[in-house]
Amino acid sequence: MAQTPLPDHPMRYALANELHARPFPVLKAPCRAMYLAIKKVENAAERDRSEDLAHLEALLDRYGASRPAPNADQYSGKLGRGFLKWEMHTEFVTYTLFATEPHSEPFSPDLFNLFPRDWLADAPGRIVTSCVVNVETVEPEDREDYMNRNFPGWFVPESLTASAVTEDTAVVVGDFQIDEHGHMRFAVLAHPDITDSRLGRIVQRVLEVETYKSMAMLTLPTARKVSGTVAHLDRELAENAAGMARESNEAAEVLRRLLTMTAEIEALSSATAFRFGAFEAYEAIVMHRISALRERRIGDHQLLSEFMMRRFDPAMRTCRSSKGRLAELSGRAERAANLLRTRVDVANQEQNVEILKAMDRRAALQLRLQETVEGLSVVAISYYAVNLAAGLLAPIGYKLGLDKTHVVALLTVPVVIAVWLGVRRLKHTLTDGEDGHG
Repeated sequence: MAQTPLPDHPMRYALANELHARPFPVLKAPCRAMYLAIKKVENAAERDRSEDLAHLEALLDRYGASRPAPNADQYSGKLGRGFLKWEMHTEFVTYTLFATEPHSEPFSPDLFNLFPRDWLADAPGRIVTSCVVNVETVEPEDREDYMNRNFPGWFVPESLTASAVTEDTAVVVGDFQIDEHGHMRFAVLAHPDITDSRLGRIVQRVLEVETYKSMAMLTLPTARKVSGTVAHLDRELAENAAGMARESNEAAEVLRRLLTMTAEIEALSSATAFRFGAFEAYEAIVMHRISALRERRIGDHQLLSEFMMRRFDPAMRTCRSSKGRLAELSGRAERAANLLRTRVDVANQEQNVEILKAMDRRAALQLRLQETVEGLSVVAISYYAVNLAAGLLAPIGYKLGLDKTHVVALLTVPVVIAVWLGVRRLKHTLTDGEDGHG
């Protein structure tokens, strides 16, 4: 606990220890290293990591070695005649066996036999890469003779890389070819005065270059597949865009196709987002590890960085291109859909305007019809009212010397006016009632 009145943040010690969780090995030349990186084929980042830990424990139990701490993500300890270093990463786990005893055959895979065949078969994943690293002590003046004598039989000349690293304290050699035993080969020719910790860092960085190179290259098949799909969708988008430029009554159908295409593009983006994000991180680690070696050319051999520039970088450019094209296609499809959606909305609004105009015309016609009906109603009601009133007032007319015809004539105008005013009053009363109710 901190010597202050304030309590520690709950993650303080865990995060501080994380910086020291994966120390470099300490090696003394001559020695050998056998390396395995194992990854699940699909959804490796979401795997059940307890399976990886259980698989490690099964190996340790066979040799009677001590088990790691619960939920550990790294372990190191003696395993048979070798020393094991195990690490768990986001998508994969690595096993590195170090052995100090010499072997008459360089790059012999005998150290690999410490991994039982049935135990390997039960691994929760597949081998991404495996390497054999042969570390020898060679005087600087003997390097050229050593390389000329041994390298033609060990490595493929066409892809051979050899460079002096870390202030000329070692030479790192490899060809990135899989040998007859199924492993990559790397040689480290160490200066007699190199420190054990520096030698361990060099070997570790070489293994990390190979591992993260392999992990980054896993994106290349995905990039090629995405590139083909994007090309197909790009042509379809161009056809739909051309259809948008023409006056057409099929805008709604084109919009439906565009929305379907946009959904397909988004699904493809979601499915490849992790892989495209991971390759960039892995590529950055590869370049950083090579930079940390601080290479210097030896003779006419190509540098490790030159090999990566010629062989690795084009693959990464393909991945970046596919990722960029997919993002660009997604943006263009979204813009096209928005434009067409706007066009459909405008067309719908124009249709609504026409509908409103037609409704206005129908309302005006209904009003005129209503006024005509009102006039006819006034005439009809007035007719019956005049006849009724004339019948009632006829006796009075007789006394005044007026016949029925004169009585009707006198009653017609006031009755018509009265009926007309009554109809209008009734109409206003009904209209005001509807407005007040609304």
